[in-house]
Amino acid sequence: MKKRIMVVDDNHAMVEMLKEYFNDSKKIEITETAYDGEEAWEKIEKNYKNIDAVLLDLIMPRKDGLYVLEKLKEQKLSVNVIVVTSYNEQETIRNVSEYGVKYFVLKPFDLIELEKRILEVTSNKEKGSKILNLHENNVQILVTKILHELGIPSHIKGYQYIRDAIQMVYDNPSLIGGITKELYPEIGTKYDTSVTRVERAIRHAIEVSWNRGDWDLMEEIFGHSVDIDKAKPTNSEFIVTIADKLRLEMLKIH
Repeated sequence: MKKRIMVVDDNHAMVEMLKEYFNDSKKIEITETAYDGEEAWEKIEKNYKNIDAVLLDLIMPRKDGLYVLEKLKEQKLSVNVIVVTSYNEQETIRNVSEYGVKYFVLKPFDLIELEKRILEVTSNKEKGSKILNLHENNVQILVTKILHELGIPSHIKGYQYIRDAIQMVYDNPSLIGGITKELYPEIGTKYDTSVTRVERAIRHAIEVSWNRGDWDLMEEIFGHSVDIDKAKPTNSEFIVTIADKLRLEMLKIH
């Protein structure tokens, strides 16, 4: 049986995109939609037993996403919720986690990754159990935020590779000495591609960033390790420097 999903977002184009993407899916179907928190709560209250998960935006007209979360908690309804939003203040993420949210996904997101999250949440045997790894989720959000600010578009292949590479170096600093021999092959295996293509796609993503990114931010991040007036950072310098920045950011959060 397909997983029945409700999408709650005031962005009609976003809702239509998700409906179109999952239209041919054999595992997931969108059975309910709502465009504000008040409409969402009315539909959830009447039909929550037939909803496997709710994709919930936070900022909406009339009533927002927090209103929906508060009503769920107040009525003690066990509903799987994945928050999907462009609002990424750390305090908000912490507050949202108190409502038993399963995941916090930052826009713009990768549809394949979102699909994985939905299947993880809905295949969890105990519907009410909490599987959110808030620390890991915070790291993913920070990586995404930095890459967007540096001007790397999420639709190019190198974006996904470089995001994974930074996460891997953050989690395992010993990879710093094995970018070419260990990290690239692991990413290549994950995406069923060659080491050469991984390296080239990451290099291209950095070049795009250098042409369209925020120069003040680049100076702040790379100024101490790279002479950015003369050359852009190498793949290794880019990955390692941002992983180091993440460690500092996570220390501030915790």
